[in-house]
Amino acid sequence: MPTLNEAIADLVNAHARLDISQAWGDGSAVAADGTHMDTYLNNLLSETSVRYGKPGGIAYHHISDTYIALFTHFIPCGVWEAVYIIEGLLKNTSEVKPTTVHADTQGQSFPVFALAHLLGFDLMPRIRNWKELTFYRPTKQTEYVHIDALFGEPGRNVIDFDLIESQFRHLMRVAISVREGAISSTLLLRRLRAGSRKNATYTAFREVGRVIRTVQLLRYLSDAPLRRRVTAATNKVEAFNGFSQWIGFGNGGVITDNDPVEQEKTAKFNALLTNAVIFHNALDIAELVRQLQEEGHVVDPEDLAHISPYLTEHIRRFGEYSTHELGLEPEAYDPHLDVDFSPLRGDGPGADGYGQAA
Repeated sequence: MPTLNEAIADLVNAHARLDISQAWGDGSAVAADGTHMDTYLNNLLSETSVRYGKPGGIAYHHISDTYIALFTHFIPCGVWEAVYIIEGLLKNTSEVKPTTVHADTQGQSFPVFALAHLLGFDLMPRIRNWKELTFYRPTKQTEYVHIDALFGEPGRNVIDFDLIESQFRHLMRVAISVREGAISSTLLLRRLRAGSRKNATYTAFREVGRVIRTVQLLRYLSDAPLRRRVTAATNKVEAFNGFSQWIGFGNGGVITDNDPVEQEKTAKFNALLTNAVIFHNALDIAELVRQLQEEGHVVDPEDLAHISPYLTEHIRRFGEYSTHELGLEPEAYDPHLDVDFSPLRGDGPGADGYGQAA
């Protein structure tokens, strides 16, 4: 498994060194999302997906703004995918180090916002279901002229900054433990999600998450270019999911191994192959740009930014078979074999004896 991750990182690094990749992004942002992969039901990891109505698991990808996959997990259906948002960032060993992470709506959890902030990541998920979201005031006395209705009744939904201050050293110790690998971020976020409101660590993480999410919601509302960037990033990861499924057509796209380790390898092999095709497509696009420039055309970077390396028309998934030799006449063959086959037909010596014995 480490070798697979190293191979993926090598491709990511090579892709980042291509000038053409600058047309798509600078590597500072990443989008995280999962896609269903079919498996057999009779294994420890597979579950029947409520969303897809069939057994399988989830390939959870972290896709750079340059279109390439930085890291891939294979996780069960039905789990809270948001706990893997941070894990993929921490396990990314490539030279591309994003500081902003986008995710789908489920990334709006308070603990995820809090842990991302403490680790130095700017979590900005795609926002839906606004009516269900709560904005929090810094104090009971705080009121706003134009947006006060977003915060509910005056004096309510107030951040407990005293609790954050009293627990801040402990929160930082937990964050450092996660960064150094002493604690798994997925395990921590599961515990925090199911944590007791009487636990000071849980409530402190919740309060920090409320602060950060409120700020991010206000940014999302007020910044139209930001909303476009979030939409573009999440569209890229969804396009990657479709592209990787198109490439992983073997066995009808079904993971046939029931061993969880081998299932994880299959998901990573698929990501590695997808990255290799993305890198090859990027090289082809760059070569075409050079040809156009040699012909005197002026290439606008804005035009290149609208080209995706998720190209399939020129790829022969089943290989290429030569047919130019079909018209050649083969050499004459010799039908003769120096073997007496007459005993097999019953007309050789001993045939009567067999008949009598029968």
